Amino acid sequence: MVAVTRSTVIDAPVAEVWQVLRDFNGHDRWHPAVAHSELEAGRRTDQIGAVRNFDLASGERLREVLLSMSDRERRFRYAIVESEVPLYDYVAEVQLKPVTDGTRTFWSWSSRFRTPPGRERELAELVAEGVYEAGFAALRARLERSAPPTPAVRTAAPTRSLEGHAAAIDRFGDAGELHLVPVGAPPPGPGQVRLRQTAIGVNFIDVYCRTGYFRLMEPPGPLGMEAAGEVVDVGPGVRHLRPGMRVGYACPPVGAYASVRTMQAALVVPLPDVLDEATAAAVLLKGMTAEFLLHRVHALRRGETVLVYAPAGGVGQLLCQWANRLGATVIGATSTPEKARIARACGCHHVVLPGAESLEAQVHVLTGGRGADVIYDAVGAESFDHSLAALATCGHLVSFGQASGDIGARDIGSLAQVSATLSRPNFAHYTDTPEKVAAITERLFAALRDGTLRVEPPRRFPLTAAAEAHRALEAGETTGALILIPEAA
Repeated sequence: MVAVTRSTVIDAPVAEVWQVLRDFNGHDRWHPAVAHSELEAGRRTDQIGAVRNFDLASGERLREVLLSMSDRERRFRYAIVESEVPLYDYVAEVQLKPVTDGTRTFWSWSSRFRTPPGRERELAELVAEGVYEAGFAALRARLERSAPPTPAVRTAAPTRSLEGHAAAIDRFGDAGELHLVPVGAPPPGPGQVRLRQTAIGVNFIDVYCRTGYFRLMEPPGPLGMEAAGEVVDVGPGVRHLRPGMRVGYACPPVGAYASVRTMQAALVVPLPDVLDEATAAAVLLKGMTAEFLLHRVHALRRGETVLVYAPAGGVGQLLCQWANRLGATVIGATSTPEKARIARACGCHHVVLPGAESLEAQVHVLTGGRGADVIYDAVGAESFDHSLAALATCGHLVSFGQASGDIGARDIGSLAQVSATLSRPNFAHYTDTPEKVAAITERLFAALRDGTLRVEPPRRFPLTAAAEAHRALEAGETTGALILIPEAA
C-alpha cells in the first residue's frame, strides 16, 4: 500500500479556500490536470455518494465518489471507483485548518492506494506532484489573482469619511417617504469593515421596516438589509476580509440602501467567482432564506409533496428549483397565468390558480386526497386557513411571511385536525453568527455553482428610484428579484 501526503499554506482565509474546494465537481475550473468534470445522476456537488466523471488533461478518464464531507471540520474524503490510471483502492482526504492569525489556511491532502508491482514510486510521484502540488499552486495562483496588492505596496487606508448617498426615511409611512440623503462612511473601528456598495437588494422586509410593522430601525435613516460591493478597508481584528475583496451580506442592522457603508464585519462574506455583485444582491437574503427553510426548518425529503406560495417571486423561485432538485413534487400557488408559466419554468410540477375550486380542494385533487407534506406560506393572513386545510396528516406548515398581513392570534387546537406541525421562523435566528452564515452560504454557493439554482437577471432601479421599487413590490407587479444601483457605481 502506498501512502502520499502533501501540505501547504495558502495566503487566504480558510472559509474562502473551503468555498472552492468543497465543490466536488469544480476541479476543472482551477486544477490544471482536470480537463472536464461532471456529476452523474443529477447529484449535488456536496451530496454524499455523488460520483464525478472527469477527464484528465492527459486524456485518461476517472470516476470518483464523495465519501464524506464536513463543513464544520472543513474536511472531505473521496475514493476512485474507476480509473484508466492504475490506482487501486484509492482513498484520499482533504483537510483545511486556519493558521493561528486567521488570515491563512493550512491545507493537507493525503491518500492511500495500491499500484502494480514496480510502479509504486512512479505513481506516488504522479499523485504527489501532478495532483497535489499542482493543485496547491493552481489554487494559490487563482486566489492571488483576485487578491488586493500585498501590504508592502498597498496605499494607506483612508482616514477620512467616505462621502456617498442613501435612500432613507424620516418617518414611518408609505413608499413616498423614501428620499435621497447624503451619508458618510467613517473609517472602520475594531471588528468593522468599510464598503463601497455597487448593488443593493430590495426585499419585503424593507417594506415592513418602512411602515413600522417591523421595528428594526427608528427613523431617520436608510432602509435595507442586503447589499454587495467591494471592501475599502477593515478595522483591527478583521481576519476574513481584505481591501479590494468582493463581498456581500444579508443581515441587520438596517441601513443597506447606501452607496458607502461602515458596519460590523462578522456576517459579511467573500463572494465566489460564480457570483457577480448584482446577482449577489439579488440572491443572498432570498437564497439564505430558501436554504434554511428547506434544510433546517423542514429537512425536505425525496418523495414529499411541497406547496409553495408566490412561486414566481424571489424566494419562491429558489424554493421551487431547490425542492425539485431534492426530489420533491412541487405545487405552486399563484395568481396569474403569466406567474404560473414562470413557476413551471422554476420546477413546479403543478400550479394552482384562483378559480371555482378552493386552493385546498385543488391541492387534494392533485395529491389524490392526501394533501401537501409541507407548505411554505409567505402570504399570511389570507392564506393561513387555506394552508391548514391543504396539509396532509402530520404535515408541516411553515409560515414565513405576511404579504397579506399578520396571521393574528390562532387557536392551536385547529392543528389537531391533521396533527399539523406549525413553524414561524425568523431569518435573524438562523443567520446571527459567522458559523451559521458560513454553513448556509457555502450550501447556497454550491447550489449556484452546480446549477441547482438559476437566478434570473434582477430588475434594476437606480437608488434614487427606491420609492418606485417599493411601489412595484407592494403592488405584486414583480417576479424574481429587485435591486438598487447607486448612481456612482
